[in-house]
Amino acid sequence: MGELPEHVAVNREYWDSMAHEWVAAGERSWAQAEPTWGEWGIPENKLRLLPDDMTGLQAIELGCGTAYVSAWMARRGASVTGIDNSAEQLRTARRLSQQHSVVLELIHGNAEEVAKPDDSFDFAISEYGAAIWADPYRWIPEAHRLLRPGGTLVFLGNHVFVGLCSPVDGSYPTTRRLERPYFGSHRLDWREAADDPGGIEFTLTFSEWIKLFRATGFEIIDLTEIQAPADATGLRSGVTAEWAREFPQEHVWILRKEL
Repeated sequence: MGELPEHVAVNREYWDSMAHEWVAAGERSWAQAEPTWGEWGIPENKLRLLPDDMTGLQAIELGCGTAYVSAWMARRGASVTGIDNSAEQLRTARRLSQQHSVVLELIHGNAEEVAKPDDSFDFAISEYGAAIWADPYRWIPEAHRLLRPGGTLVFLGNHVFVGLCSPVDGSYPTTRRLERPYFGSHRLDWREAADDPGGIEFTLTFSEWIKLFRATGFEIIDLTEIQAPADATGLRSGVTAEWAREFPQEHVWILRKEL
């Protein structure tokens, strides 16, 4: 596939270096009987991101990390492929899949360019993963290519408000001010962040998301802006619980590939 794009190479190095910090979280999520989602652990019965019965479905997780979402889908009956940019994250995923006797196909690669034929899957999902670490102008069309007509794409990631209200120097916490322009917020480089230096993330304005979906051939089924629970406390990825109760930290899009 040639040389990796800068953001893919940067994010691969970043996640390989910090994968050990996510082992315990992956183990906890693999052990859960029912899914919970996002930074604040919103229950599946509130968000409804997965079909109750996935028997016979071919599913892919784009940016699977430790692959607990893939495991949740497999336990609902799906045949599941997970792809992730980090070999170290996949090392944990493979160990946990063996430990829990859950069969998954796990691929080390870039979710913007997946080595699978067109129309291979019925369902695609990303909880963070590709949803923030891949360029939407590349991974959204790729997800469309991978899905069969009528197939579903679900993704959960950072709400655009998080980037807008994050101090430009990358310090914590997120503020109640607009710290950067709304327009032109597509690419956020956190390598020199004052607190918790990271990789390169992506987001879009709402009009840009909608135009991209329509241009790609997706129908919008639903959009949820997630609110932190009333009893939530602490700081999650630089966002306080109080902030996340008043402003959306995360969004969920549900899309369908047009017939």
